[in-house]
Amino acid sequence: MRFDLTDLRLFLTVVECGSLTHAARTIHLALASVSERIAGMEAALGAPLLERNRRGVRATAAGEALVRHARSILGQVEQMRGELRTYASGLKGRIRLLSNTAAMSAFLPPQLCRFLATHPDLSIDLEERSSADIVQALVDKRADLGIVADITDLGTLQTHLIASDQLVVVVSRSHPLAQKSAVAFADLLEEPVVGMADTALETHLAERASRLGRQFNYRIQLRNAEHVAMYVEAGIGISILSDGLARTLQRDLAILPLSETWATRRLYLCSRDFTALTRHAGLLAQQLLPRTP
Repeated sequence: MRFDLTDLRLFLTVVECGSLTHAARTIHLALASVSERIAGMEAALGAPLLERNRRGVRATAAGEALVRHARSILGQVEQMRGELRTYASGLKGRIRLLSNTAAMSAFLPPQLCRFLATHPDLSIDLEERSSADIVQALVDKRADLGIVADITDLGTLQTHLIASDQLVVVVSRSHPLAQKSAVAFADLLEEPVVGMADTALETHLAERASRLGRQFNYRIQLRNAEHVAMYVEAGIGISILSDGLARTLQRDLAILPLSETWATRRLYLCSRDFTALTRHAGLLAQQLLPRTP
């Protein structure tokens, strides 16, 4: 079965127009040429792709399957062209960076801002993942660099310590916990929680709760930290965040450290081999490493 991109575009046009004649006009081909190409595709597949009737044509079951795949393939081709155009317009390199929630929320933003301002010819594919997923992605060569917490088995990866992170409990000033100097994780599992949606931190906290045979009582999960802070300030629930992120919130909140030792984490910059990084990934690694006096 050999369909080229022209065949796929032609077939989609025929299905969208519902007529061989209209499709031929749309793509400026002779009707005979369109009909011949469709017949060739059906012969290659060994099944009819179109049902022909007085009103025109419509896709068969096989044709509908081809429509789905053709749209996917052509979409990927356009995405590839768009990315390659960036190189033609002067973008020289793209770096794949994965980060856990802690680094994503506070450590990375100013670092990446400075790096991109200094290197206008570089671009970064940044994605938030759990530390365990980041380690596996680096091992599988699906990323250049990763930032993970020390709670994860780093295996054979090369690492550099770049920052520390403390998990904290954020509560309203009127909450009974606001008067404490620290809070035990187990004491929070009865509390209503305002969570950050779809973050690696939430996954990690759920795992910690499950070890105690418990789960969080989420009243709502939000994607924006400032919105989380607004709900916490209103007394909807408590939240657990990175200390760096919590300190940036523009709300009158009480911020209390978690008392567990695992709540204090060290953040590591990781790579399969720092000496084997591309030049642009190496430049980013240098930006993220602590400055020596």
